[in-house]
Amino acid sequence: MMNDQKPWYLSKTIWGALVSVSATVAMMAGMPVDAGSQAVLTESILQTISAVAAIVAIVGRVGANSRIG
Repeated sequence: MMNDQKPWYLSKTIWGALVSVSATVAMMAGMPVDAGSQAVLTESILQTISAVAAIVAIVGRVGANSRIG
């Protein structure tokens, strides 16, 4: 049973689907894209999003006006 929630942009399924659609469009345009490249791209996107989210959290904490209790 799925009780945990996460933002859509941290979902491997969503990013995998977006990369798959993009790869299909690229192949239709004549650019070869293999499954391994799709998996690497999906993982890279998720890692980048996680890193950006961490930076935003740190910047938010540094700029906060109240202390952590």
